[in-house]
Amino acid sequence: MNKKQKRAAEAAAATLAAQREAESVENFEWRDDDFQLCGLSHIKADVNFQAQSFWRDARIRFMRNKGAVFALFCIAAIILLAILGPMMTGYTYSGQIIAQQNLAPRVPGLENLGIFNGDLTLKTTTGHLVQNGYLEKGFEDVYYWFGSDTLGRDIWTRTWTGTRVSLYIALVAVICDMVLGMSYGLISGYFGGKLDTILQRIAEVVNSIPTLVIVTLLLIVLEPGLQTITLALILTGWIGMSRIARAQMLKLKEQEFVLASRTLGARPRRIIFKEILPNIISQLITNTMFSIPNAIFTEAFLSFVGLGVPTPMCSLGSLINDAYKVFTVYPYQIIPPVVVLALLMMCFNMLGDGLRDAFDPKMKQM
Repeated sequence: MNKKQKRAAEAAAATLAAQREAESVENFEWRDDDFQLCGLSHIKADVNFQAQSFWRDARIRFMRNKGAVFALFCIAAIILLAILGPMMTGYTYSGQIIAQQNLAPRVPGLENLGIFNGDLTLKTTTGHLVQNGYLEKGFEDVYYWFGSDTLGRDIWTRTWTGTRVSLYIALVAVICDMVLGMSYGLISGYFGGKLDTILQRIAEVVNSIPTLVIVTLLLIVLEPGLQTITLALILTGWIGMSRIARAQMLKLKEQEFVLASRTLGARPRRIIFKEILPNIISQLITNTMFSIPNAIFTEAFLSFVGLGVPTPMCSLGSLINDAYKVFTVYPYQIIPPVVVLALLMMCFNMLGDGLRDAFDPKMKQM
């Protein structure tokens, strides 16, 4: 048998096998017990892959971060005390009672436990001397929860009044970042070209001038106060946010959904604030949380060196400056403003870390 005959025989055998297989399929009959219906009770959905919104998923991840939740509660408590604290005593932040100066902390109820009873320990050449100004001067019914300063002013009231200034600065920092910096960076990154070059050169010139120099120059024209610090933050506080917003815009403006919106005739304003901004708002919020401690520290530093709010108005920085002068004799005067300032800065940093982890899709646990 030659090769042609062998190939013909193999083809005939393959055709015969195919015909037999087709006949067996046609003659095949299905039975009732070949398949069994599976009820919904047998279906187990994986909770890790359940559909949920981005914001709900971010909230769940944020609540798992105990440090961030603790920081949020601390910030809320400080805000509440800043609102209600000055109204909880009968003193004002500027009221002076010279006869009641340099009194140690005294709290009703706690004095019976031997703490916050007005005792002050002084170091002398012969040892330690414990004195109680309330009893020595006959102020049995007088209470200063945080003590009084060298001018007889209530430190409790002045601390929470100064906290209001720090919270106001935090609000100004948020507005500068979310209004000026965000808009500046988004517009610069979207249009690009000569406009982007001009805007970035302006930002570099402004950023090259230190904030302290700008504040000092403003003090020559304006009087010291919150207006001067606010204007200084408006002039320089938006630079960091503008750079982040511009970088995010450059990364997203050539994406398919932006090209689709542009093809459908959407205007630049709609593309910037309706299409791109919702996709980068999480990064902007996180950066804003990190810029708040920097703004609070700047205000406290300026007040500490005498460039902040004028007397008798107070801030945490000015309170620390006043207490620093008598720290070795009356250390209790510096503790409240230092603790509140440290808590504010630490809690905002912890909150920023929690928001960064919550908004980052890579942090999602699968």
